[in-house]
Amino acid sequence: MIVKPLVALVSRTAAAGGAALAALWTFPSMLLSAFLVAWGAEAAQFLISQGLALAVLAWLQTLPEFAVEAVIAWEAGKDQSRAHLAIANLTGAIRLLVGLAWPMIYCVAAFYGRKTRGRLPNIELNREHAVEVLGLLPPLLYFAVIYLKRSISIVDAVVLIGLYVAYLWILWQCPPHEEEELDEAPAVSRWAYRLGGRRRTAAITGLFLGGGLLLYLTAHPFLESMLAMAALIGVSDFVLVQWVAPFLSEFPEKISAFYWARRVHKAPMALMNMVSSNINQWTVLAAMIPIVYGWSRAAAGGGFVPFDFDAEQQVEIGLTLAQSLLAMLVLFTMRFGWLDAASLFVLWAAQFFNPSWREEVTWAYLAWCAWLLLMFASRRQPFVAPRVFIEVLRENRARRAARSTEPRR
Repeated sequence: MIVKPLVALVSRTAAAGGAALAALWTFPSMLLSAFLVAWGAEAAQFLISQGLALAVLAWLQTLPEFAVEAVIAWEAGKDQSRAHLAIANLTGAIRLLVGLAWPMIYCVAAFYGRKTRGRLPNIELNREHAVEVLGLLPPLLYFAVIYLKRSISIVDAVVLIGLYVAYLWILWQCPPHEEEELDEAPAVSRWAYRLGGRRRTAAITGLFLGGGLLLYLTAHPFLESMLAMAALIGVSDFVLVQWVAPFLSEFPEKISAFYWARRVHKAPMALMNMVSSNINQWTVLAAMIPIVYGWSRAAAGGGFVPFDFDAEQQVEIGLTLAQSLLAMLVLFTMRFGWLDAASLFVLWAAQFFNPSWREEVTWAYLAWCAWLLLMFASRRQPFVAPRVFIEVLRENRARRAARSTEPRR
């Protein structure tokens, strides 16, 4: 009687161990894919705006996260008891980016810039980055509506995707970087850009596609190998879905962001890489949930219904909304300092190590938001990003008008 369960246990453990060994080849492959797409983005910013290049980069980098979320939403459509995992994965992914990745970018930039920029320098954003900062506002406002009605429908999905398309359109209007800055780019990026003509386009596209293809081929076995390791040490399903899986699926973007932060002057680009991913997840990733879930429910004979969530999941969404709202307001000053990084990390760590504090941490986020709004209103803090965003829009409009009046050759 004991032999069969023991054999089954040994078989599962051996299978998990075998999957874990895949990390020996998937980890270096993920590193290479991250560098390829990062080099492609650095070359592309001289052809299109840096923000649009980062948006393309974020799409490629979040492919594993989309795959994980799609599987969870599909399974939730067939088994309602798993519906909470879809919200757990979405909120965990977003909170990891803001609470862990943003502070780590600051730490890397501060460490490598300590000799030239002082012990605790700020990360100063460029004017063009106001578009990304303000790009967070529309999806956060709309998600507040979703939060209140405890449901994500196909209509909500259409609105969220529309907000993301509008964000991309604004980025498309922004100018590329000047070629004088090319000397600061890595050798591979310089090589791709200096080819000129169609070969340049092919080389830059090849970097993106090559990195994306390698990421696509590697992401699943890499994720499986890491999850197998987590399973071997007894991590729960909820923790796996909310924290482990998002951390691993976001691994490529963290690599490229830390690579830029290490070069210090590229730290703003690293931070905007994370912001672009945040916008991507609040819009397109969230929109995918009701689409895949409804399709799965319809296939199971339950009809194409909205994705409803309960009070517990509403708490998760509320906490994540408050964190992202605070992160956006922090960047309204167009800089990111040590206190911002430390506070975001401490509050994230508090609810990570003690999940029962989620509501208290939510109120802490909201209290900090209220304090910043008060500082902005009293002009004790510079309210920069909204003003710069409007200026950028006017400059883009003037640039388009000037082009339209130029004689055709």
